[in-house]
Amino acid sequence: MRLHVHDPIARAVIESAADAIVAVDHEHRVTVWNPAAERMFGWTAAEMMGRVPPIVPDELKAEHNAVQERLLTRRAGEGDSGRISIATRRFCRSGKLIDVRIDTSLLRDAEGVPLGWVGVYHPVEEDEVVQHHMAERARLVRRLNDIVADLNAELDLAVVLDRITAALIELTGADAAGFVRIEGERLRLVSMAGLPERVRGATADLRSSLVGDLLRTGKTVKLAGGERRLGDLIWSELPGLHTITLGLSFLQNRPYGALYALFSKRRPGHTELELLELLAGHAGVAVGNAVAFAEAVRQRAHERAVIDASADGIAVLDRDGLVCQWNPAATRLTGVPTEQVLGGPLPFDAPAPGSIRTLRLPSGVWLEVLAAEVAETDELVVDFRDVSEAKALEEAKDLFLATTSHELRTPITVVRGFASTLVNRWDELPDADRRSAVATIADRAESLSRLVEHLLLGSRAGADELAVTIDAFDLAHVITGVVAGFRSLSPLHRVELEIEPDLPSCQGDALATDIVLGQLLENAFKYSPDGGVVRVRAYCEGPDLIVTVTDEGIGIAPGDHERIFERFVQGEAGDRRRFGGIGLGLYIVKRLTEAQSGTITALPAAQGPGTCMRLTLRRTP
Repeated sequence: MRLHVHDPIARAVIESAADAIVAVDHEHRVTVWNPAAERMFGWTAAEMMGRVPPIVPDELKAEHNAVQERLLTRRAGEGDSGRISIATRRFCRSGKLIDVRIDTSLLRDAEGVPLGWVGVYHPVEEDEVVQHHMAERARLVRRLNDIVADLNAELDLAVVLDRITAALIELTGADAAGFVRIEGERLRLVSMAGLPERVRGATADLRSSLVGDLLRTGKTVKLAGGERRLGDLIWSELPGLHTITLGLSFLQNRPYGALYALFSKRRPGHTELELLELLAGHAGVAVGNAVAFAEAVRQRAHERAVIDASADGIAVLDRDGLVCQWNPAATRLTGVPTEQVLGGPLPFDAPAPGSIRTLRLPSGVWLEVLAAEVAETDELVVDFRDVSEAKALEEAKDLFLATTSHELRTPITVVRGFASTLVNRWDELPDADRRSAVATIADRAESLSRLVEHLLLGSRAGADELAVTIDAFDLAHVITGVVAGFRSLSPLHRVELEIEPDLPSCQGDALATDIVLGQLLENAFKYSPDGGVVRVRAYCEGPDLIVTVTDEGIGIAPGDHERIFERFVQGEAGDRRRFGGIGLGLYIVKRLTEAQSGTITALPAAQGPGTCMRLTLRRTP
């Protein structure tokens, strides 16, 4: 059966008609394909029945859809009894395009329910009407192409959307236009023309909107007229609004938004619907370009912010090995400003990609440098950090081990030698020699004990584990006791003590202060090898208690008055090195003093080459 037409007369008329007649249902599947259609297009009715006919070129599908949508919404009595006539082109079976005029009508049943569409196809010659239609269509296509090219060249999303709405008014003659973006279950008006600025940003529910209706139909264009729902959202802001057309825009095959054309004066036809659908489709491409560009800019800005905020120095070298990025940390670490290094070589030799090297800058800063290659861009990312402290600590540890080994070797050798002598020659030695040997062993054991105590205190100080108890104590009593213990240690040294009368009590730790003063006196003796006077003074100065220990020794080299309180400084070369020690004593003094909220400074002696150690503690409130 070629035709599903039950009336024999109607069927005979259709089969004998000179013009091609094609009817389709709501799914665009063929229900009527008469012999004239077979002759015009080349497919038999048997081949076409129940199929979507492959006769509409891709570039004309929007026009085809617009005609059908316009017929569905045309009110009864609107010109030509609801028929739309267009001059266009269609494919035949050979692949050739033929010029035709199509009269399309809406098929309804006896109750007026739409059943589909029927088109009557007339072959046309190059008459004046067809020429005018084709020329006008060519003009619109050229203008649309110009607009699309302009849109695709713009990468600012807001500007793209504003140009889309302006272009829609130009192409369709609409009185206003807008673009709504789909945000989850809501719509947001993000661009408009011909509407008050105050409505920009207005929102509405997606499900109950015209966009929601359109999404549920599976189509891409819709026309709505009459009073129903035209007051929804913000479209009532256009006085006299009677018709709304809208087309969907897609981004990465997902609905991104919808383009609205609003009419309050003239009524739109199928041409306006076609242009709306085409522009909405191109809008998706333009929006996609703008969104991708904005994301690239955002990602680049994020990467730039991360690089700039990094504590590591970061440099990016292009494929020619020239610096194209240089973050603030790189300037801080190397001292080379950005404007000086950009476009030039790296100010130091980079390691091979994937490897790490440690190097020292002329400024003395040690850098650990890592390089990684970006294969996609042929760029080289160089990351570098300041490892001067770690390098200094590594060197200090090596020095500490060497110095400690040296300091331990002497007393151990002495103890072992005298102990061996006593064991092997006890009976041969007179009593005085035995006592002298035992005294020497005791003295060296005491030296070892002090050395171990310094090591333990230094370790705790370095780990911030020095425990002090802050309480009121009698500073004068502590000083007197410490001085008394040192007065009998050396016949070459004389200790003078001067304590201000009625010295207030001190707020701190008595035991820690005892250790501090003992170390200061021990240093005064050690670095005064020729003897002399060691003066100890204690007095009140405002809210503080001051204790000074002044010797007449070798003094401290200029520039070293702060450094001597660092760990292992004693282990360095110089005049002070010949007196032995591992360089922890004054470091412990500084940490114990600071634990009591006090300060310790080294000053040149007022007279002579000696040193004055000034200890400041808090007096009891």
